[in-house]
Amino acid sequence: MAQTEAQTEAQTFSEVVELNVGGQVYVTRLETLRAVPNSLLWTKFTQNSPRDLPTDSKGRFFFDRDGFLFRYILDYLRDSDLILPEFFKERRRLLKEADFYQLPELSRLLDTSSKDTSSAEDSGEAEVSELSPVTSSSDRGSRSPGACAGYITVGYRGSYTIGRDIQADAKFRRVARITVCSKISLAKEVFGDTLNESRDPDRPPDRYTSRYYLKYNFLEQAFDRLAEAGFHMVACNSTGTCTYGTNDPGEDRLWTSYTEYVFSR
Repeated sequence: MAQTEAQTEAQTFSEVVELNVGGQVYVTRLETLRAVPNSLLWTKFTQNSPRDLPTDSKGRFFFDRDGFLFRYILDYLRDSDLILPEFFKERRRLLKEADFYQLPELSRLLDTSSKDTSSAEDSGEAEVSELSPVTSSSDRGSRSPGACAGYITVGYRGSYTIGRDIQADAKFRRVARITVCSKISLAKEVFGDTLNESRDPDRPPDRYTSRYYLKYNFLEQAFDRLAEAGFHMVACNSTGTCTYGTNDPGEDRLWTSYTEYVFSR
């Protein structure tokens, strides 16, 4: 009897399924993978047993496909809808993935979107499609007439100390320097005379630089200027290191971090 139960369990999938798609790990419900009848995932997880599917070293079901784009496939299976992020540039590759996973309705949406994008580009119009995020009139109005599009990266280094008593408040030091990386004409337009150009004074306005910094002590001052110029934050990242003055584990810990914020208009 015990052997029969074990055999039955080996032939059925659990309600929560772990996938390894191109090295990216996903955890989802079995019913999500079976959401679209006759799709590739529906076939894999209804017409097969677990031992029929390839797995990685940790027993996760393996698919040798684009792991990054699979998140959108999974979103579609969950909601029967798809909302792509702003400035999404992988529609054609996502269409290829939708075809592979045999999701005809998703393929139709993406194919229509790609054609609309191509037509808009050919006519010089802004991209408009049913998958594009909606831009409000207030967002459009915040951009000055004739203002050029582009990216500005704002970075800063900071440090803080955590004492022996970890319950005590950390001692923060002010931001040492706020750096700017962008096209020179764009940086000058946004920051004006608050931009310190002494480290890169002679570079032409159509070139790029990462050597400028701002005459600010607070990041929010830079963020306000960017918001006024119609920029929106699209990404950020941070790294940190910890150092000890001695090998005494009870000594205060000094943390140093570097953070970057990417803005787009």
